[in-house]
Amino acid sequence: MIKAIFYDFDGVIKESTEIKSKAFYDLYIEFGEEIAQQVEQYHIEHGGISRFEKIRYWHKTHLGINITDNELQLWAQKFSDLVLKKVVESPYVKGALNTIQKLGDEYQQYIITGTPQNEIEQICDQLEITSLFKQICGSPTNKIKWCSQLIPEIGLSNTEIVFIGDATTDYDAAIHHNLHFVLREHEENEALFANKSVIKIKDLLSLESVIKKIN
Repeated sequence: MIKAIFYDFDGVIKESTEIKSKAFYDLYIEFGEEIAQQVEQYHIEHGGISRFEKIRYWHKTHLGINITDNELQLWAQKFSDLVLKKVVESPYVKGALNTIQKLGDEYQQYIITGTPQNEIEQICDQLEITSLFKQICGSPTNKIKWCSQLIPEIGLSNTEIVFIGDATTDYDAAIHHNLHFVLREHEENEALFANKSVIKIKDLLSLESVIKKIN
């Protein structure tokens, strides 16, 4: 029986995946259209990885630059400035808010996201949804490590937890820990999960009934 739900944020709770894809493109457009497009495509194919890891990788791969920690912080802040307000103002995934509010009475709920810790806390505070979750977990700790930490703290077995995600990092974390996985399917991830045998939902309106069937 499912007793806890792990949610990714972008693309699961908020329709904010395209906002971040476009922001990464804008961040690197000064280096040319080709690099900006490669950066955007890499982000789409590797959603859920910390922006710090991505920026360090892109600078090394596309620009031949081993970026310093101080420079990395500056680039990450540039990205944050581009997206934070837009993420807050973006629409919820259909059914997300009402479903999360309702399921909070029955399940322990957590957010596990690649968004930096201070930023996801700020976003949730502005949206007034912080109280709906037992814990909000952001980067730099990755999703596999967060699951490793949370599962023993919660005191549940792996089969009592479901991960609701839209990125390969969500799927990988669920598989690594033998958790149930539900894919929130959308345009950016259809091809990535086309050959994977997972439960797929287009929005969160049906999430409660899907979880009951897993039970």
